[in-house]
Amino acid sequence: MGKDFEHDTAENWKWGTFYFNKKDSRLIVPKRIKLLGWTFNFAHPISYIIIALIFIFVFYQFYRKNI
Repeated sequence: MGKDFEHDTAENWKWGTFYFNKKDSRLIVPKRIKLLGWTFNFAHPISYIIIALIFIFVFYQFYRKNI
């Protein structure tokens, strides 16, 4: 693995849960506790687009089943 981008620094974790580091170019990063999986780098603009698409898909599926 290349640079670490100060992944373990507490200032890069908002509320201890959301990873936000403008110096880190990665979109998806490992969580602080590696066994828990991966998370988005919320400083990366594409992460908000992906989250929005997920919510739109979920709401569409819910709406479609209730018609």
